[in-house]
Amino acid sequence: MANFLTRFDPFTDLATFAPLREMDDVWRDMRRRYQLFDDVESAGIRLDVAENDREYTVSADIPGVNKEDIKVDVQGNRVSIAAEVRRQSEVKGDGQDRDKVVRSERYVGRQYRSFTLEHAIDDTAAVARYENGVLQLTLPKKANEGARKLQIN
Repeated sequence: MANFLTRFDPFTDLATFAPLREMDDVWRDMRRRYQLFDDVESAGIRLDVAENDREYTVSADIPGVNKEDIKVDVQGNRVSIAAEVRRQSEVKGDGQDRDKVVRSERYVGRQYRSFTLEHAIDDTAAVARYENGVLQLTLPKKANEGARKLQIN
């Protein structure tokens, strides 16, 4: 007589149970259909961070902003960048000849980005430049004070 017994594995059903993945698919589909939060994604400050032995170099894309509307704070090893994007309303023509805005996708509001670096920054020697919509930060690393040995009394 053949052996028709199957081995019971209590985790078999869990392998196909993926509610978070399914919810992520539903959320992604809903966003694609209704284009929700389109302005939130475009509002983020995108950046690149590079480092060498002496310093960090940060390049942040913040187009359409006056340099007076950008604030950079360095505190220890935390860097915070805030910018206010302003756009003046532009109406062409007078009275009935005015052009009306049919669709506006440009972001207007505040942008904020904060990140932590591995080493503390020497904020007295840090330099910030803004040109052609790109904020360049040169952030020298603070001299390593090293560990201090304590004398046991």
